[in-house]
Amino acid sequence: MVEIRALVWTVALATVLAACSGGGEEQQAAADPASSTAPAVDDLTTLDGTQFASFTGTAAAGKLVFAQCRTCHVTNAGVNKTGPSMAGIIGLKAGTVPGFTYSSANLNSGIIWTQEKMFQYLEKPQRVIPKTKMIFAGLPDAQKRADLIAYLAAPN
Repeated sequence: MVEIRALVWTVALATVLAACSGGGEEQQAAADPASSTAPAVDDLTTLDGTQFASFTGTAAAGKLVFAQCRTCHVTNAGVNKTGPSMAGIIGLKAGTVPGFTYSSANLNSGIIWTQEKMFQYLEKPQRVIPKTKMIFAGLPDAQKRADLIAYLAAPN
């Protein structure tokens, strides 16, 4: 009985870690071969056709949305988990959070995390930065993306 519980916990933990880690860059490319071409750095188009300027996000609602991000991210400065700290992410150049090891795709993306670019990225991260280590599928709900960005801009 103890061995079965240990096995169940091991499988559950491995599943969670695999979901957050993103695996290798090659694994990501194989998972979504259609996402090999990212939109240009200055291209802010979304798959659903929405624009960040059309929404008013609220930090309180965004904090609730961020709950699903907490497995891999926190908003505390200098604290990296499976993903980098989100403290001060708005306005930051992609791949520059100190102490976090980024994929070459993220490091070489040339992206500055404006609210508009983050809005596009959060819809489907693999589309905006193909081969990123982040395997989060994305937030199709534009209002939730706007709320999350409001929270990331002012998490207190």
